[in-house]
Amino acid sequence: MKKRVLIHSLIFSPDGVSTAYLYNDIALRLQERGYEVVVLTTTPHFNIVPEQVEKQPMHWKVWGLCKESDYHGMRVLHVPQKKFKSTALRMLGFVYWHFVSFFIGLFIRHVDLMLSPSPPLTIGLLNLWLARLKGCKVVYNVQEIYPDILKLKGGMAQKVLRWMERKVYNGSDAVTTIDKVFYDTIVGRFKEPSRLHIIPNFVDTELYRQVEWKGRLDAALFPETECIKLLYAGNIGHAQSWEPLIALAERTRDLEVEYFVIGEGARRDYVASEIEKRGLKKLHLLPYQPRELMPAILSYSDASFIFMAPESDTDGFPSKVYTIMACERPLLVLSGENTPIVNFLKDKGCAKLITEQDFGKKVDEMVAWLQSVTREELKEMGCKGLAEIEANYTKEKVTDMYVELVDTLTK
Repeated sequence: MKKRVLIHSLIFSPDGVSTAYLYNDIALRLQERGYEVVVLTTTPHFNIVPEQVEKQPMHWKVWGLCKESDYHGMRVLHVPQKKFKSTALRMLGFVYWHFVSFFIGLFIRHVDLMLSPSPPLTIGLLNLWLARLKGCKVVYNVQEIYPDILKLKGGMAQKVLRWMERKVYNGSDAVTTIDKVFYDTIVGRFKEPSRLHIIPNFVDTELYRQVEWKGRLDAALFPETECIKLLYAGNIGHAQSWEPLIALAERTRDLEVEYFVIGEGARRDYVASEIEKRGLKKLHLLPYQPRELMPAILSYSDASFIFMAPESDTDGFPSKVYTIMACERPLLVLSGENTPIVNFLKDKGCAKLITEQDFGKKVDEMVAWLQSVTREELKEMGCKGLAEIEANYTKEKVTDMYVELVDTLTK
């Protein structure tokens, strides 16, 4: 009888966000290595991609509490969830998902191991209760450090979350985190540090690679131009800093540089209003694009930029870094010293890193770099990034690390 792994995640296919793609690949590798994989997740609500939903249709199951779909032969159970604008409704939906997924989880039999990513932290606690009832192992994957990322200043909420964090870290059979900065931040919170492992994120190099973009992209959105093109694709939210981009676009009006921001999010309206107010004709704001177009879009650009918000740049690592490097494109990064993204990129020669905290000075530094950098230099940086990905961060190499950990725990 095959050993069964239950992936319990807030996000999974056909949702079209990075965590979903990450766990899709982990699930497929576990299946390839002989495990039966069952997934307990939500209905798509972060980034609904109609084409993906059509390929993976969902049907009502379990007394109308959830839907079921098939992902490459895996059973996937989806608790209905929506991305409400109302904070109260979002919280209510979040609580509902926890209760219903716990109830459904009770009826998934013969589970040998449960694997879940953060966020949320609460899913780790839920899994400990389920594992105790089922007698199975638990692996908790720290993608973001909670409650640190919330920047709480004392109070009951922080005490409860700290208690929950200790329970999850010390109750899980193994905890994985994505880099040395995260490891160093949380290892002191473990009674048994040997339970904490570093397993980085990764990129599918079969999909993400440099390709010919001409003829693949809408010329109205991605015109052929002699300008150096800087790109951001992803969530336009509070984890990123958008004020430096506005200042940079304003300062470089007369340079042969254009900026492309692709995505949706809480701060999209701010970016749109600043573009209109300041007449920033070289700063283009575009909607989400299909995942299969991203290699061409990245290949269209000369470099990508990631400007981390100072208040949260120590608590997360944007997985888009890997995809950018895999497509042989360099990065322009704003972040503090000793943050995950800076520590990852600083010795690789594929990124211009700006750690200056003074707003005016960091904008000056970016302007100076754009005035001096050549396309040849950008191409050389991109080649170095690809070499690093191929050596250490391919889908095959990293998913094998998850398989090895599951093998060890389920012997």
